[in-house]
Parts: sequence; C-alpha cells; structure tokens
Amino acid sequence: MIKMEIPPGMKIVLWLSLYSSGLSVIIFFLLFVLLRKRFNRARKRHREAVDTPTVAFFHPYCNAGGGGERVLWCAIRAMQTKFPDIKYVVYTGDIESSPEEILQKAYKRFNIKVEGEVNFVYLHRRPWVEASRWPHFTMIGQSIGSMWLAIEALDSIVPDLCIDTMGYAFALSLFHHLGGCKTACYVHYPTITPDMLQYVSNKHRGSLKAIVKLRYYRFFAYLYAKAGATCDLVMANSSWTQDRLDQVWKRPLDTHRVYPPCEVSELLAIPRSPELDNKQDEFRILSVAQFRPEKDHPMQLRSLYALRELLYGNDAWEKVKLVFAGSCRHEEDHMRVQDLMNLAKHLALDDYVEFKINLSHEDLMDEFKKAKVGLHAMWNEHFGIGVVECMAAGLLTVAHGSGGPLMDIIETAEGSRTGWLATEEVEYARILYTLVMLSATQKDIVRTAARSSVGRFSTDEFNKSFMNAVSSLVSSL
Repeated sequence: MIKMEIPPGMKIVLWLSLYSSGLSVIIFFLLFVLLRKRFNRARKRHREAVDTPTVAFFHPYCNAGGGGERVLWCAIRAMQTKFPDIKYVVYTGDIESSPEEILQKAYKRFNIKVEGEVNFVYLHRRPWVEASRWPHFTMIGQSIGSMWLAIEALDSIVPDLCIDTMGYAFALSLFHHLGGCKTACYVHYPTITPDMLQYVSNKHRGSLKAIVKLRYYRFFAYLYAKAGATCDLVMANSSWTQDRLDQVWKRPLDTHRVYPPCEVSELLAIPRSPELDNKQDEFRILSVAQFRPEKDHPMQLRSLYALRELLYGNDAWEKVKLVFAGSCRHEEDHMRVQDLMNLAKHLALDDYVEFKINLSHEDLMDEFKKAKVGLHAMWNEHFGIGVVECMAAGLLTVAHGSGGPLMDIIETAEGSRTGWLATEEVEYARILYTLVMLSATQKDIVRTAARSSVGRFSTDEFNKSFMNAVSSLVSSL
C-alpha cells in the first residue's frame, strides 16, 4: 500500500478550510435562532397591540398595473368582504407612491375600489430582486434578494398569515421559518419548471455548458421544492401552472386551481355584430400585455411584417393597424418600448403600429371597442388574462399554442371554435390573413362562442374560488 504524505503547509490549509466551514455553519445557525426568537416576540407583541389577526400580502410591485396586481386587489377586496375585522397589510417596494396613489391607480387601471382599510409597509431593498442586480446565476440571486426583502418586511410587521401573490417562494419560507407565520401563495408562474430543464438539455445537448447549466437548474429546483414545502396553502392560476407545480413541489392534494379574475361584464357589453363589422373600415389588431421580454412583442411585429407580404397588392393592407397596449413598470420597460419602436421603423411598419402605454381603464376599454382582433404571443403563458379579455370584448383572438391559452382558454375545434392558436410568426401571419378575409357572418359565429365561454373566468368566480381556498386558513388564526 502506498502512503501519501500530506505536506505540512497543505495540512494547515485543509485544517483552516474545515475550521472556517464549521464556523460559518455555527454562525448561520446562531443567527437563524436569534432572528426566529426576535420575530416571534415581535409577532406576539403586535398581536397583543392590535388584538385582531393580521393578514399580509407580499407583493413588492403592487403598483405595476399587470394581471398579478389585479389578483392582489381582488383578493384583498374579497377577504375584506368576508373578514372585515382583520387587519390587512401590503408589503410593497413602490416607495415613490403614497397609499392613496396606489389605491387610486388600482381603481383607474382595473376599476377595483378597495373600500376597507389597507396598511402599506414600504420595502427599500426591492432592487435586490431585480434581474439586473444579478447578471449571473440570476434565479438564485433573485431568490436570495427576495429573502433579504422578506427580512426587511418582518422587521416592520410580523403577520399571522402572509400570502405571496407574486411568486417569491423563498421569501415566504422565511415568513414560515423565522416569523412563525401561516403562509399561502398564489402562483402565476413557477420559477423553474421541467420545461426549462428540457429546453436547456435540448439546446446544448452533450456540451459542457449543458451539463453545468443542468446541474445548476436541478440544484435550484431542489431548493425551490424545499421552499414550496413550507406553504400551508398553494393556489395555481391555471391547469398549466398546477401541472408544473405538481411536478416540482409534489403537493397535488394541497394545491387549488384558482383562475385569475378577468373583467368580463363590461367587455361583454361592448356591441358587436356583422353589420358593425361591415361599417368599420380599419382592421385594428390589439395586443394587451405588459412590456416585458417574455410577452414577445418583437415576434408580433415580425408577424405583421409577414402579413404584409401575404397581402402584397391587396388594398386590405392599408386598413391594418397593430396597437400595443400595456404598462411599463420602470425605465427598463420604457427602453424596451423604444427598441420596439425602432424595430417597427426598421421593418417599415411605423405607420401601421401604435404604442399605448399605461392606459387608464376607460382608455383601454376604448381600445377594445375599436379593435377587431386580439393578439397574444407569449410562449407558455401561465394563464392569459389579456386573452380572456380580448375574447370577452368580442375580438377574434389569436394566442400562442401553449400554456394557459392552449390548456384552459381557447377551443380550436371547428364547430366550437373560440379562437386561434399559433407558435411561429409565419403561422400567426397566415391566421391574421385568414381573419382579414373572413366573412362577417363567420366572424360572428366564433365571436359568439368565445363570449359564451368566458364566464368561468369572471371576477365573481375568482372571489368564490379564492375564498373557498383561504377561508379555513384565515378562520384558524
């Protein structure tokens, strides 16, 4: 047997490494214990002072004006109706907006008026969850940032129940472990899914990059599953999301499907008929989505370019207008809009495209009234509130053939068609060409079927499903 002699210097290095690792574990454990004792005492003091349960919503971007924010305000309003004596808190990073401005924007953007009292806790560490803060290992970085944000939230108020309505599972795990709170989450889009793992594997098959990235993703998926295990209640916004959560978190019995609230009553009241179609000269295509990368606005512009090629020599092209209506959260989103404007100009489409940013509820309703077609292009859209809204407004709707639009919203079988699904820009263009040429009677048949199908996604249905899911948890506080 060959004996290997470890040099004295190497022994010192190894000993110091083991010592520092052990010391780090001890320090982390002590810090964890101290923080847990501190926050548990804070929660007891808060409960004695308030003398009523506190329900907090963790939503750092509550003023963003997207579908997630509609869920937040509808959830608060529904809970206030059934549990008016509970204290409600929203953790937000919108430090530049007053409570009055936030609530006013919710009313202006969504036509949602919150009657009861809502308390706001302002978080100053929100930049830690921005993707730009973590150019490498973004998922883990943002998750660490969300935990840092959660500690700031707990430093202000330790609630009895914390409901995450944005998708910060790691932050919620700290409310459970450190704050001793009951926890619930409404998941719009799982942070990591089997689809993502498969995509990385296929894209870089056999390469060193694929091996490293896959191990990173699998390690993160393991941590994400551990974080999800701390939730007392899980709500998924669609069949697609529920299926992915079942695969990653493996908690099918604790997961409820709660479709997000879609404002359909006002949209259903918009008059549509073959006669009105014949009177309208402009073929107006409406795309409703926040200006975020995953919404794939560039692909929609390229589809419009391809449509022009299909309509070459046809006067119908001069009637086409694509309208992008969406909200911008910050400067990055405004820069994204400018890039889209530049792309439209590069494709010589600038006369056929309009950008409507941060529209009020009334102005957005006006856009729905003027449009004929609804367009949506996000791959694996978790649900698709904008898709439902377009259908309710009587627009002929084209969405990506994946995620929520495929599994929950759009029916494509002839005889019961409620819309169209596509996956590539040329396919989108061909469908748009078909819609340009479709007779008014054929349009009306699809429109009628679509409008008849959206009642299951109404705000009233959301209120019922949400309260059925959370009522027992709230009653146990």
